[in-house]
Amino acid sequence: MTANIYALFAETARQAGDKALIVERGATRLRYDELDSATARWAAALMSTGARPGDRIVVQVEKSVENVLLYLASLRAGLVYVPLNTAYTAAELDDFIGDAEPAIIVCDPAKESTVAAISDNATQLTLDADGTGSLAALTTEIGADSFKTVAREPDKLAAILYTSGTTGVSKGAMLSHDNLASNALVLKDYWHWQPDDVLIHALPIYHVHGLFVALHLALLGGSTIRFRRSFDADAVLADMPEATVLMGVPTFYVRLADHDGLTREASANMRLFISGSAPLLESTFAEFETKTGHRILERYGMTEAGMITSNPYDGDRVPGTVGFPLPGVSARVADDTGTEMARGEPGVLEIRGPNLFQGYWNKPEKTAEEMRPDGYFITGDIATMDSDGRVAIVGRAKDLIIAGGLNIYPKEIELVLDAVPGVRESAVIGVPHPDLGEAVVAVVVRDDDMLTEEALLSAIADELARFKQPRGVLFADALPRNAMGKVQKAKLRDDHAELFQAR
Repeated sequence: MTANIYALFAETARQAGDKALIVERGATRLRYDELDSATARWAAALMSTGARPGDRIVVQVEKSVENVLLYLASLRAGLVYVPLNTAYTAAELDDFIGDAEPAIIVCDPAKESTVAAISDNATQLTLDADGTGSLAALTTEIGADSFKTVAREPDKLAAILYTSGTTGVSKGAMLSHDNLASNALVLKDYWHWQPDDVLIHALPIYHVHGLFVALHLALLGGSTIRFRRSFDADAVLADMPEATVLMGVPTFYVRLADHDGLTREASANMRLFISGSAPLLESTFAEFETKTGHRILERYGMTEAGMITSNPYDGDRVPGTVGFPLPGVSARVADDTGTEMARGEPGVLEIRGPNLFQGYWNKPEKTAEEMRPDGYFITGDIATMDSDGRVAIVGRAKDLIIAGGLNIYPKEIELVLDAVPGVRESAVIGVPHPDLGEAVVAVVVRDDDMLTEEALLSAIADELARFKQPRGVLFADALPRNAMGKVQKAKLRDDHAELFQAR
């Protein structure tokens, strides 16, 4: 019995028959009964290069149906899939390829010469957004009708995903077949996945959210995917009458909530809206519910563990929280020594479970540094846990502000700022201060251009202790975000590091 996660998908495909798997622009691009032969061709093409099970395959290509087949074929062949953000530069590619030491690199034809200059040890193949390129040609040339799925043990690697790198050097999180399968099977039950579900897929597929959570659940459920290369509010709204589930980042829901076409009628066929990858503003949660009657289900995960907590499917979905640890996942809020905090007190969230990664590729010292002796992983996220076990993320440990010796958690201040009329969203950072060590600064995006720093500080004066109140307010047109919508606070800190030195 193989633990290769592809075997789970193959069994679902066998049961689903000629049902549509991927629909794009109104046309069926792939049926379940075509999955076996399609992935056989791609897997055989990959292995014809001389690659062997356990070798890494680095992929930096645009989202496409062929990219999905490439991923599934890599799993089937026992290769270790290493997806990279399409926005990464040549210098960043050099770092990732040098670290991963792949046997195969698949890139867009436009980057072929760039990649060739970086690595001459790997087989280089191309795949463009239209599904053509040297790899697609090779699948036709090999013309395999069948391929024996490579047996994998539970702890064998299925993928290496590099962390987003918003701060520090990116690290390759090693995820096994069992890490991925256990997480997907739990989510399928927890979110009440149904055979007739239709998923709107508008996420990128180089990240946990779009690659593992969305694709895996659809494949396990025998569901149809309405495939979008990127998010477009008009297109997603057009899909809703034929769909039941949307997975998105908060930006999706902000743009949908601002769209005149989002109504109860437009979303009447939808069963579930899921948000993750970055915090969802409580105001967005409330506005979306008012317009649709749906309460967005917010969950929490990370590259190193997939999904960790979720608001319940049945039960209260509390805005500003990420719900409860998933079945099989243990979580605690601890101090710097790993000692559990009293319920309600902030500390660093630590987790343990079958979804937890195998460590960082080529970085055993870093892996050991972030693991407790009892097997708990130190997430670096500051959280609180109430008496019922419900988790709320306060911020990142590295985002903690220490002003005058006092600990200040940015999320608490952001919630107060975001509630002020005229504020769309905010990000609170600590910047160097000659007297306090660090000072609280708020970067604010306004809906009302007449809102001033003085008016804003006056509005929150009675809501926060004086030491928590910003010593400076900076207005911006938008907050800098990474590809998954997370605010890049490290960039904000760098941009404004001289703020108080200049005064």
